[in-house]
Amino acid sequence: AAAEPPLRWEPRCRQQLRHLQDGARIAARLPPRLEGRWVSTGCEVRPGPEFLTRSYLFYANRLFKAFQFYYWDPSCRQPSYTLLIKGKLRLRQPSWITRGATEADYHLHKVGIVFHSQRAMREVSSWINQSSGEGCGGFLPAGRAWAPGALYELLSAKTERDCTAALGFAMHELSLVRVESHQQPLLHPRQSGSQLVEELFLGDIHTDWGERLHYRPTGYQRPMQSAVHHAHPCPACGIIYRADEHHPPILPVRAQLPLRLSGSWVSTRCEVRPAVLFLTRYFIFHGSNHTWEGYYYHYSDPLCKQPTFTIYASGHYSRGIPSSKVRGGTELAFKVTQARVTPMDPVTVMMLNSSEPGSCGLQSSWSAGVEQDITATNGCLALGIKLPHTEYELFKTEQDTRDRSLLYIGERPTDGSSPDSPDKRPTSYQAPLVQCAGAPEEFPSYVSLRYLGRKDANGSEALKPLPVAFLLFVALLFLRWD
Repeated sequence: AAAEPPLRWEPRCRQQLRHLQDGARIAARLPPRLEGRWVSTGCEVRPGPEFLTRSYLFYANRLFKAFQFYYWDPSCRQPSYTLLIKGKLRLRQPSWITRGATEADYHLHKVGIVFHSQRAMREVSSWINQSSGEGCGGFLPAGRAWAPGALYELLSAKTERDCTAALGFAMHELSLVRVESHQQPLLHPRQSGSQLVEELFLGDIHTDWGERLHYRPTGYQRPMQSAVHHAHPCPACGIIYRADEHHPPILPVRAQLPLRLSGSWVSTRCEVRPAVLFLTRYFIFHGSNHTWEGYYYHYSDPLCKQPTFTIYASGHYSRGIPSSKVRGGTELAFKVTQARVTPMDPVTVMMLNSSEPGSCGLQSSWSAGVEQDITATNGCLALGIKLPHTEYELFKTEQDTRDRSLLYIGERPTDGSSPDSPDKRPTSYQAPLVQCAGAPEEFPSYVSLRYLGRKDANGSEALKPLPVAFLLFVALLFLRWD
């Protein structure tokens, strides 16, 4: 079991991380049950950026029908076009790369598109006419009038026509599947008990547009929820459930919040990253002097119960400016100047003790549960940490339907690299953090975190990908544990 968090931590922050460590009473069936409709719980942001909502219906005979509704704006109130996707899905074996996931094969039968404005029709047809392959050059003649509600065929298995590439469209997300269920306490003060919540995790979308058509996921994107068993309240769920290709969902107006970072923020779930990373995060931002502290707790399992190592990092950040590329986002630069590592299991201890002398703390001095400063060695080569280090970030804050403040930090590059230049700044977001404490009155002295698990560099993070040899070693251990 993990040790207690530092005493200086806010009680709500400690409570949230303990809740995550307990697995939040999450159940995940293998293989998962997919039958029924699953919907987005809000406006989603994909790399690009693309703004969309989704509604997927899976039948008992393995057929599926999926709607992807695309928008011009980050509030999902101005529809651009809708994709109607039909096909068949076959669940296969548990993934040996992403623990807790099930691999699947899919076959697309048809993909159709409905434009919701003349502008959308003009832009999309231009992309297809210019960049698609044989048989798609004249997808829509230039100047063709917009016909509201008309469905145009982009892909047909029968005719072997596929004009989807220009849209960056692929359904590789269906190749990695996980369903989680948990009980949500009833929010009404006069009610006791709980209700079932089911979430569908599908494969992540590659952050590099040029790679997304070929990428096979090893992480997840924002989960969808069961249309029947979803968290309450969820104003978007019913709207998306009732939508179709002719009536795209228009989500409720939401206030744009200014970015106020000061305070403490913590993960809302055990998070999964591509390349076999499970983690939770805890950040403290000090607005008075623009400094930050981050704890990244890494684990070897999808419920974040088996800690492997923890990283503490700190530094300072720039004043934010509104993003010109991702509306609603704020651009910042984060400088990482100090880091400490706590190995939590024998595998990590052995890996650090066998690292190149002078590349990661004191040579052959690592032991489980004991923290070591790696600032003097300019980071830790074995963990891919380089100090000092600057990352160019994208942030936004929102309020959820329970009036909690959420912080979204830019999505990490899928290839494991670092956003260490302005042109590599993210255009989409990771899973949100929830504010667990307001701004501290004074800069707290650092208290050694003996551990809560393994910590990954996200958002303001200084981490690069773990070495391939180490990942393969860990993968072999997973096979042995399973």
